Amino acid sequence: MHLVPADRASRHVIDEHRVCDAIAGLPEPDALAERARRFALLGDPSRLSLLLCIVAAGPIAVTDLAVATGLQDGTVSQALRHLRAHGAVRANRDGRILRYVLADEQLADLLRSGQATSSPR
Repeated sequence: MHLVPADRASRHVIDEHRVCDAIAGLPEPDALAERARRFALLGDPSRLSLLLCIVAAGPIAVTDLAVATGLQDGTVSQALRHLRAHGAVRANRDGRILRYVLADEQLADLLRSGQATSSPR
């Protein structure tokens, strides 16, 4: 049990190698906090639906996202502000229209992998 911290070394263990494998699978605390922050963005159904639409449709305007998700324009705008503040999406100006794309490629990969296993509505 070479990876078990000293303060936990006296605790009962069933499979020592699995404990070490599990500990090896944990990122450093800062990286763990970053992953938790990223996953928290997905914890809200409205934000998640917006992100899934952006992944599926590419650059897309607020009003189009509102129609696609069934949310009000204001709700979409507020959620997109939150997602922009956390680096998940960015807006590209197309004349007077802002079109949203995913800015976080790891998040995009995660969302795409989930789409492959989900069934259509």
